[in-house]
Amino acid sequence: VKKRLVKLVVNFLFYFRTDEAEPIGALLLEHCRITKEEENVFSISFVEEPERKYCFECDSEEQCQEWIEALKRASYEFMRRSLIFYRNEIQKMTGKDPLEQYGISEEARFQLGTRKQ
Repeated sequence: VKKRLVKLVVNFLFYFRTDEAEPIGALLLEHCRITKEEENVFSISFVEEPERKYCFECDSEEQCQEWIEALKRASYEFMRRSLIFYRNEIQKMTGKDPLEQYGISEEARFQLGTRKQ
């Protein structure tokens, strides 16, 4: 077991030695699985390497749960689904696409999720 400090920045989890300011590595939190292992321990594994796990021990079960929730919300795919959902909800309420004012058309990357039948 090695003691590391970690910092979550958008969808990257940087890890540091306790006595250094520069990170020694980072995990891109895409296509990964966050799993609670024990009371204060969670792991991160990736679809491409399911046999390799990165385990993290927290000071408390509450802190562990907070990390798990934050990490699950950190992926690009989660943010993309959230944007689509809220964009669709705002459009239903107002009748206007909230991203139109920013020059992002309906044909843009973040589709509204409507299907042609």
